[in-house]
Amino acid sequence: MLNQRITILYGSQTGTAQEVAERIWRELKRFYFHGPVKAMDDYLKSQLIYEPVVVFVCSTTGQGEEPDNMKQFWKFLLRKNLPTDSLSNMKYAVLGLGDSSYLKFNYVAKKLNRRLLQLGGQPLIEIGLGDDQHDLGSDAVVDPWISNLCAKLCNLYPLPAGVQPISEDQLCLPRWQTSVIQQNGIDRTEQYSQNDQNFASIIKNSRTTAMSHFQDVRLIEMAAPDVEYSPGDVLMVCPHNAPDKVDQFFTLLNSNEMNANMLIEVKSKDNDIPVPVILQKCLTLRKCAEQYWDLSIRGSYFKRLLAHFSTSEMEKEKLIEFTTAEGQEELYNYCNRPRRTTLEVLQDFPHATSNITLEYLFELLQPIRPRAFSIASSPQAHKGEIHILVAVVKYQTKLKVPRLGLCSNWLASLSPGIRIPISIRRGIFHFPKTQNIPVIMIGPGTGVAPFRSYIYHRVALQEASNELLYLFFGCRNKNGDFHCSNEWMNFRSSGHLTLFCAFSRDQEHKIYVQNLIKEQAKLMWDLLQSGAWIFVAGNSKDMPAGVKDAFIQDVVSKIGKHAHAEEFVKQLENSGRYQTETWS
Repeated sequence: MLNQRITILYGSQTGTAQEVAERIWRELKRFYFHGPVKAMDDYLKSQLIYEPVVVFVCSTTGQGEEPDNMKQFWKFLLRKNLPTDSLSNMKYAVLGLGDSSYLKFNYVAKKLNRRLLQLGGQPLIEIGLGDDQHDLGSDAVVDPWISNLCAKLCNLYPLPAGVQPISEDQLCLPRWQTSVIQQNGIDRTEQYSQNDQNFASIIKNSRTTAMSHFQDVRLIEMAAPDVEYSPGDVLMVCPHNAPDKVDQFFTLLNSNEMNANMLIEVKSKDNDIPVPVILQKCLTLRKCAEQYWDLSIRGSYFKRLLAHFSTSEMEKEKLIEFTTAEGQEELYNYCNRPRRTTLEVLQDFPHATSNITLEYLFELLQPIRPRAFSIASSPQAHKGEIHILVAVVKYQTKLKVPRLGLCSNWLASLSPGIRIPISIRRGIFHFPKTQNIPVIMIGPGTGVAPFRSYIYHRVALQEASNELLYLFFGCRNKNGDFHCSNEWMNFRSSGHLTLFCAFSRDQEHKIYVQNLIKEQAKLMWDLLQSGAWIFVAGNSKDMPAGVKDAFIQDVVSKIGKHAHAEEFVKQLENSGRYQTETWS
């Protein structure tokens, strides 16, 4: 059947699920399927019962919560007056994107799948559960899942006799139409932002680590008088590419008859995928390269599309190999392991790069996704301001040039007075509303950021005491990376905070926050008996598991004499009294 409608709906917090939804749309176009790609909350929910096939792609945020652009859709599905056969005429597929280091791994996708079944939906294939912890990321699940989906749909809706799918060797038409308005235009817009964004001005950008310390960590203070937030919330920041990377990009494209000052207009061809807000005004290619295209991270479509432009058989063969199951190990060794950037790949395949056309730049390059930072300030103590604690990412791989984190290095470069677009997202942590509940906070390194917000907030509201607020902080050296040390000492001396510090490299035997919890096991058990809440924030490598094990083995089992210590801690998690925010 030609032109069978397939609706693709996504719930995406940072843009990943949206990118995967658009990838599915591209694959289905090869088999002549068509239909809209929309955020779930942008879709007219009353039309769901009339849809023949719907593909759902969603991520999980917070403590198992749905993304912001899916919340209203999910509330609609939960309505009690919906008949159990509401969706009996709808075939569907669900793909979840998550991280197995979190307790509620792909929780939203799983509960969405259950609810669709309850309403009579007919699953096309098994639910897919992508995992960022895999060496190849979520693509290890996503790619075969998309292949299975296409095969199933082609069986259900076979093409007419004589009609063949569009070959992978053939370029599919781009999503949008790109036109050159002027060869040398002037872009008068200083910065672009999305609809839900505000602007903040940098007040102070100070280093919190000693100059001799190996890592640069910044406390960045911004003026944002019109922005509302609460402790535990997250600041979303969309960074810009560094000027030297932008110049390098245009040097690589120099032979393509494209120049940085081209003023372009981007329009949707068939409204399946709307043009994002940032591209709805005429803008120069330089502005796109500065603020829209991610010149560091490649989308999964990148290798296949780049192969189409190469006039070198050797280049084309290698790029196509990267897209096959057999080529995944080599792809990992070439791209993932050394963290090779988009610019470096373009540089390595010059015959392809020199033939890229303007209209396919938006297919080839992914948009810059917003980055999340735990807010480290209090709206009560720091009125009209937002603070974040940023570890500047710089490390070495087998490649000669150091790897630089796009957002952290951009933020570190900002001077006072510079305005940047920001937005606020509800965070993972939900602190207790009752003021007399003890709160145990475990935040080594930059994981201390949300606790700085909460402690300042409680002090400003005159609700803080050292019998209610307990902070476990960990770092390498007291004189090296003890972030905001004077503030913690002042809170302790004023009776607002009980502080425990683990400086892992200041003595012969390494000491971590989990060791301190074991030492304070009796106090921890007494606090839990008093209804204490536990919050853990930091790197997902070993610390969160070590902290949980300390509570299970040393606090609950040894001190509490609890026969089912693991189940006890699990109940704390399920009730919201043990919350974790980690990152890799």
